[in-house]
Amino acid sequence: MDFELISNQTFTKKLKDYGIYDYQSLFFYVKNLQYGRNANREDLFLVISESKGTCSSKHAFLKVVANENNFSEIKLILGMYRMNEKNTSKIFPTLSENNLEYIPEAHCYLKFGNERIDATSNSSDFKKIENDILEEIEINPNQVSEFKVNYHKKYLKNWLDKENLDLNFEEIWNIREKCIQQLSKAK
Repeated sequence: MDFELISNQTFTKKLKDYGIYDYQSLFFYVKNLQYGRNANREDLFLVISESKGTCSSKHAFLKVVANENNFSEIKLILGMYRMNEKNTSKIFPTLSENNLEYIPEAHCYLKFGNERIDATSNSSDFKKIENDILEEIEINPNQVSEFKVNYHKKYLKNWLDKENLDLNFEEIWNIREKCIQQLSKAK
């Protein structure tokens, strides 16, 4: 999954100012950036300029750069997985206090051939969640903000109905937000 960054398009040109000239170097650079939400979900270059990003912004940025360099073999994937204490131990207190075994979480990552690749943080390893994947869809980089959030909310509403839990949507979304805050502090 390595190629020279030769495009003269926006992101690739800017990366050269940061001394990044090939995709593998870019991938590891992004993977080692701090985990955190950017000031504007729509501006993917903030991953580089703010030196941080989430699974959504980091992977969407990587996909845009691949697209700019005509490397279409890399796919951007939105996966729903069971976020639980085994694959995301830092959230256990929140799940436990709310009597939940897991909560469905939307997670973005890349797919190259049959390999799933996670650049969310320097400790990310897709193998931690691969057995907990509930569904996957391929998305475009511009879908990591509004589309992803709406998809996730719809999935959670259906899950609440199906599981017949004694929680409403706002409660489950707040529990999920608390889990994400715990992850932001931990990474």
